[in-house]
Amino acid sequence: MCPERKQGNRTFKKILIVAGEASGDLHGSNLVKAMLSRDSSLKFYGIGGNKLREAGVDIIADVSEMAVVGLTEVLSKLAFILKVRHKLKKSIQEEHPDLLILIDYPDFNISLAKVAKKSNVKVFYYVSPQVWAWRKGRIDDLARCVDRMAVILPFEKEVYDRVPLDVSFVGHPLLDTVLKTRSRGDILGELGLEENRKTVAILPGSREKEVTRLLPEMLGAAEILKEKMPSIQFILPLADTLPIEMIRAIAQNYSVDITIVRNTDTYNAVGESDMAIVASGTATLEVALLEIPMIIVYKVSPFTYCVGRIFIDVKHIGLVNIIAGKSVAPELIQGDAAAGAIAEETEKILSDRAVANRIKEDLRELRQRLGNPGAAERTAGLAYELLQG
Repeated sequence: MCPERKQGNRTFKKILIVAGEASGDLHGSNLVKAMLSRDSSLKFYGIGGNKLREAGVDIIADVSEMAVVGLTEVLSKLAFILKVRHKLKKSIQEEHPDLLILIDYPDFNISLAKVAKKSNVKVFYYVSPQVWAWRKGRIDDLARCVDRMAVILPFEKEVYDRVPLDVSFVGHPLLDTVLKTRSRGDILGELGLEENRKTVAILPGSREKEVTRLLPEMLGAAEILKEKMPSIQFILPLADTLPIEMIRAIAQNYSVDITIVRNTDTYNAVGESDMAIVASGTATLEVALLEIPMIIVYKVSPFTYCVGRIFIDVKHIGLVNIIAGKSVAPELIQGDAAAGAIAEETEKILSDRAVANRIKEDLRELRQRLGNPGAAERTAGLAYELLQG
C-alpha cells in the first residue's frame, strides 16, 4: 500500500517518471501535462531534462548526464548512472510512489521495473524498447514486471502478442509536436538567410559523443558542398541537451558558415529547408513528419558496431526506413559516414527534383502509418486509469 500523502488539506499521488534521453524528455513532458490536466494534484519527480522540468517535474538527475550511445560511452558514465539507479531503487522501496512511468531507456528502466514489481508499485511503460530489433528476450522480462505499456510504432503491438502484457498502440507523439507555424520567408529572414537559396539542415544528434563523431564529417561535407554550390546555406538546430559552446568549438575548425537555431524555431527552420543531413534516431522521424528529404548518418565506436552487427536483426538503421519497410532515405553507416560520401548523397538529392519528390511522397505515406494526433492524451488516459485502479 502507498502511504497517504497530504499537502495542506489535500491528498495527492506521487509519480516517479524516468526519461533517459532527449526524445523521452519531450514525450514525457507532454504526458505529464496531459495527466496534470486531468488531476492537478499529482506530484512528479524523477529523471528528465528541461522539458520535463518545465512541465512541473522535480528533476533529481538530468537527462544530459544519462544519455549514452554505444558500449564505450556507457563505460565512461557508468559510475554516475549506477549511482542514480541506486537512488531511484531506494526511492521505490522506501517511498513507494503510486506509479512508476518509464520511457524507453531499457537497460536502466527494466531494472527499475523489477524493483517496483517486488515493491508492489504499479509500472507504466511508455515507448517500447526496440525488442523487435535486438535482445528479444526482454519481451518476457517486460511481461513479468510491467503492468501496462503504450507503444508508438504501428507494428509494435503485435510484437507482444505472445505474452500476457496489456499493450496499446497510441500513435506517435511527434504528430502533435512537429508542426510548422511560420512561413519560409519569415523564418529564414529572421535567421539572416535568403529565401531563394538552397538550405540544408544539419542535425548531428542530441548526445555529446554522437555529435563529436558526426558533426565534423557533416561540416566537412558542408565545405565540399559550398565549393560546388556557392549559394548554398546551412542551419543547425541545437538539441536542448547540448551546450552551444561545444558546437561552436567544433564549427570554428571549418570554413563554412552555419546558422545555429534554438528553441521554438527548430521545426520551422527544418521545415523550410530543402533537405537535411540527420543522425540516426528520433530526429529522422521529426524530419520525416516535416516531409523534408534527408540522408541518415550513423557512427559509433568500432567495438559497439561489431557487437551490434552480431545481435541486431534489422535491415535498416534509420527509423524512417524501418517503419516504411524499405529504403526511403539513404543511410551512410560507420566508415561510409564520411564528409565526401555525405556531400555526394546530399548533392544528388538537391540537384534532382525527381529524387527529392519521390522521397517526399514516401514520407507522406509514412506519416499515415504513425496513427492520429493525440498520443499524449491517449497515453495519459491509460496511465491515469492504472494509477486509479
